[in-house]
Amino acid sequence: MALKKLDLEARRRARLRYQIRQKSGGRARLSVFRSGRHIYAQIIDDAAGRTLAAASSLEKTLREALKTGADKDAAVAVGKLVAERALAAGISAVVFDRGPYLYHGRVKALADAAREGGLAF
Repeated sequence: MALKKLDLEARRRARLRYQIRQKSGGRARLSVFRSGRHIYAQIIDDAAGRTLAAASSLEKTLREALKTGADKDAAVAVGKLVAERALAAGISAVVFDRGPYLYHGRVKALADAAREGGLAF
């Protein structure tokens, strides 16, 4: 019985969310979504169910500056922007939620850029 790709992604996502809830200690969550054409990041307060800060490669300033929204350069730009917005909102420590994606490539580039931007995780 072969598991489909979406089933495996859902299992990875659920497993990771459980671990994040256990280890978060009340910190906000930096969630990453990666599509074929863009990358998105948002900082979520799970206790209140609110998005505190967000950034994506779809924003006009980033679209004009980047060649494409689907490469490491775009991920670095989004990571720096979300870190800047989080610090402006008074958030300095988060828990990184990579979702069903492996910590590699664009996801890793976004995380490293957010750390350089001043977020602690």
